[in-house]
Amino acid sequence: MSPVRQQHGRTAVDADELAARFAGGDDDALREAYDHCGAAVFHLASRLLRSRTDAEDITQAVFVSAWLARSTFDPQRGGLLGWLLAITRRKVIDLVRAQQRADRVEEVIRRQPEPPPAASAELVIEQLVVADELAKLPAEQRRVLELAFYDDLTHQQISETTGLALGTVKSHIRRGMAAIKRRWEVDGAASGFQPAGSAGV
Repeated sequence: MSPVRQQHGRTAVDADELAARFAGGDDDALREAYDHCGAAVFHLASRLLRSRTDAEDITQAVFVSAWLARSTFDPQRGGLLGWLLAITRRKVIDLVRAQQRADRVEEVIRRQPEPPPAASAELVIEQLVVADELAKLPAEQRRVLELAFYDDLTHQQISETTGLALGTVKSHIRRGMAAIKRRWEVDGAASGFQPAGSAGV
């Protein structure tokens, strides 16, 4: 049996007897273990960590983990304090690794470009109306107008992109615009929208 220890006037505790009671699930042994080993656990955590708050959290976590895993503690293989300090080291390592992972995730997020501003509801509706009208046009005419609306290409650039004659491009745009305008007027849906690339059409 280990010699009885006397700490600052507190009740003497037999280390072997406390360890055996702790391993056996004696509820009072948990409190006694905290009273007699908590300072050492906190001291080690404080030396390994920069944050007092983290050290306090680790100390609490160590005793919770030790109590939950008390069936794995074998007093014949070592003392209770040594076992608690080993758990403390593992907890500190886990915490540091978690903090490092969080720092890496935060750094990755910080490096991401800002998302583009959300399109206004009015703009989205306007785009949907235009897309719906374009879908009603013949394929070649629709393709020419899409290049004008969405890609903001000039007549010459559309001609070069599609291989159509410049006059054909102009004709498609003029007829397509006229068809859309007629439908908007009929439907009462004209909103004064001026698509990109339509200037001078």
